[in-house]
Amino acid sequence: MDGSLISPAWLGRLEAQQHKVRAEGLYRTRRLLEGRQGVRVHMDGRALTNFSSNDYLGLAGDPRLEQALIEGAAKYGVGSGASHLICGHSAAHHRLEEELADFLGRDRALLFSTGYMANLGVLSALIGRNDLVFEDRLNHASLLDGAQLSGAKLKRYAHGTIPEIASAQGPFSLIASDGVFSMDGDLMEGKSLASVASCAGAILMVDDAHGIGVLGQRGAGVLEMQGLEQDEVPVLVGTLGKALGTFGAFVAGPEALIEFLIQKARTYIYTTAMPAAIAEATRTSLGLAQQESWRREHLKSLVSRFRAGAKTLGLMIGASDTPIQPIMVGDARLAMSAQARLLEAGFLVVAIRPPTVPKGTARLRCTLTAGHVAEDVDRLLEALSVCPELSQSNV
Repeated sequence: MDGSLISPAWLGRLEAQQHKVRAEGLYRTRRLLEGRQGVRVHMDGRALTNFSSNDYLGLAGDPRLEQALIEGAAKYGVGSGASHLICGHSAAHHRLEEELADFLGRDRALLFSTGYMANLGVLSALIGRNDLVFEDRLNHASLLDGAQLSGAKLKRYAHGTIPEIASAQGPFSLIASDGVFSMDGDLMEGKSLASVASCAGAILMVDDAHGIGVLGQRGAGVLEMQGLEQDEVPVLVGTLGKALGTFGAFVAGPEALIEFLIQKARTYIYTTAMPAAIAEATRTSLGLAQQESWRREHLKSLVSRFRAGAKTLGLMIGASDTPIQPIMVGDARLAMSAQARLLEAGFLVVAIRPPTVPKGTARLRCTLTAGHVAEDVDRLLEALSVCPELSQSNV
């Protein structure tokens, strides 16, 4: 297109906004991964030890998932061809939904293309203009965006606290919370949230994207860990692209909920289904996550090792016993400097800055996986020990 047809004022506005973001140390860039996902990655021409992936169980590059994907593609082809409600819902999708529901102890599960679409679809279907939705201030963006797009009145409560809901006689209310908070790694107060919801006649919705596969004796997530049943948390959202190592998301809950979402969730109805081959690969990873409990045990030992070492170094780490281990820096520019220093030492540990986290709370988001070994953790701690940006005086 001829550049002269584009408004110079509009282009100038975009450039000015980008300049402002750069000046604040908040500019975002993409990294080029050259090869498979895993602990050892080649990125932007460099060999790095990866401490930034959500592949918590180390399954994303597992050869058994690759083989399942290949066999699935040979059977079903590459694309699904249509939405689930037209002709894109295959036997592989259906079996995966049944297996997820069985694993989580729920009546049914419904697949979505991404976790973001699942949260938007569920919230826009369940609540509207005359309703109230209560959300933790540190919830994932998709939960907050879904509430805002629904038209319901959004009330955000302080992180880690319990919302006050007047009574069951008021407007219909829904409480939505992360199960594991993605930037801090801490857990929701599930029992307290369920109690408040029950007393107020509200519905509790939990996004356990970072807990499923990792937490609980069977790996069924934060609800298993905290002893919460379907009656207490009717709406459970999870993703397949983190601990399960593939792609996509799901909602699980009572039969009535799933049937309702099939009729009303626009992000389910009006989008192409995930490839059936991905569903087949996920069925394999779901089985491995249940059978190979050593992955969770090994991961837990690595988390303990990292936290002990970080405390010895005097690093400002969060109150997290999950694979998400934030190292607080404070200033966004210092966080970027620390990221660059670790990159030079051969480690990929990504700096997280506003607006993803509140202003003044920039951090290095370090994530551990079952693919790491103790020596990886020790080498990272050694590199962190010589980062001046991580001094407590900076936070």
